[in-house]
Amino acid sequence: MKFDKYLPTDKLKPYIKYYAVSENDLESEYKVFPSSGLVIGFQYKGQLATLYRHTESRLNSAGITGISDSYKIFKNSPNIGTILVYFTEIGFAHFSSNPANELFNLSLSLDEIFEKSMVSEVEEKLAIASTDKQRIKTVEQFLLKQLKNIQTDKLVVEAVKLIYQSKGTIRIKELNEKLFISQSPFEKRFRKVVGTTAKKFASIVRFHAVLDNLNEAKALTDICYENNFFDQAHFIKDFKQYTGETPENFKRFL
Repeated sequence: MKFDKYLPTDKLKPYIKYYAVSENDLESEYKVFPSSGLVIGFQYKGQLATLYRHTESRLNSAGITGISDSYKIFKNSPNIGTILVYFTEIGFAHFSSNPANELFNLSLSLDEIFEKSMVSEVEEKLAIASTDKQRIKTVEQFLLKQLKNIQTDKLVVEAVKLIYQSKGTIRIKELNEKLFISQSPFEKRFRKVVGTTAKKFASIVRFHAVLDNLNEAKALTDICYENNFFDQAHFIKDFKQYTGETPENFKRFL
């Protein structure tokens, strides 16, 4: 199993967190927890599918996954190779005019978002590339061609920053007050750029803060209250939605 990360070129750093080259010789099933940004995947060898209620759905070799409010189960064929593009929270808006929230909870073929001929060209180049460096360069060239000359929504950037500073515990009303904007226009702008509501996004950020806490020698009760959950039941319900496990079971396997 290989999962190597690569940083983007300077021009793409505001929009792309990193690329990953993932390879696995063996067939496997695995969970992916909700993340705070959209992800593009290019399979340059092998096949990937999603599993839902024992039904297997094969994915296109080039696809994009929006922000999700629950975990997903994937199954890969033996000898699979994938290039993954992890967008920053505001990144996707700089490559496509499609509102990011239209991809919420979806995994779509990439040619539904970008021109089919350009996606096919990337796939053809990836199929003949022999090194990870060549593969990353191919994907970067594709992204640079898609990059739009638009202004970054600074209000949304500030909102994302405040949510991270609070580790996802900030109330949306407090967020609106700090940004001097009423809820309705703010939500519309945030959803379009980030891909979900500010409340859901904050919940995902808080979930990742909880994951970090679980790696520490802390009691679950302390983790629950440190992350501003009302009670244990609320904490367990949220955690189970994002992982399929209770916090206790999850911690046991760390």
